[in-house]
Amino acid sequence: MPHTKFPQIIVFDVNETLLDITTLEPLFDRVFSDRRILREWFAQLILYSQTMTLSGIYIPFGDLGVGTLRMVADIHQVTIEESDIAELKERMSTMPAHPDVIPALTRLRDAGLRLVTLTNSASGASPTPMDKAGLSHFFERTFSVETTSKFKPSPETYHLVARELSVETSDLCLVACHLWDTIGAQAAGCHGAFLTRYGNAMLPAPGVPVPDLVASELTVLADQIIGRQ
Repeated sequence: MPHTKFPQIIVFDVNETLLDITTLEPLFDRVFSDRRILREWFAQLILYSQTMTLSGIYIPFGDLGVGTLRMVADIHQVTIEESDIAELKERMSTMPAHPDVIPALTRLRDAGLRLVTLTNSASGASPTPMDKAGLSHFFERTFSVETTSKFKPSPETYHLVARELSVETSDLCLVACHLWDTIGAQAAGCHGAFLTRYGNAMLPAPGVPVPDLVASELTVLADQIIGRQ
């Protein structure tokens, strides 16, 4: 879909895009003796969140995360204790921002762009993970998919943001380090900006929407967005 001008409303994914999930690695290192199981757990969490949406079922992301941890433990024949679940919840609520996040958000804000977030995570009590990471003040609104009872990349999640801001989806640019998220956003009529953080890459297959912008650092992506204004 051709757009005449680049959006001034930038919609950020939160988990892994802004907040560093590698701070969960010590838990997986201790429980599974392999910190790489974090990636398996997260991939399964995304798979089953999307399965729930396709099946017409909604379970809060945090509950699904706990269930997925138990499932992965069963697969690897490892015992999960209640203390491990408590540690997962604590670590997920205190993930720090990646080093490039505050500089990038500062540039975008100073350039006059409007910044909001859209996350699979349910909205929680204050202080939120974004509050604890020192990021909340950059954003005029925070959106959770719980409002739609569907997970990204369901079109309804992106339409929610457009509707709440009284704009078209073509007025939005989604920034995410997951290609499945930018694919969903672009299919819903948004622009897509893909951040290739570790463990994430392009999907070179015919018909897969190519992001409007791609960079490996959020500061570089921010400069690309500003340059398109």
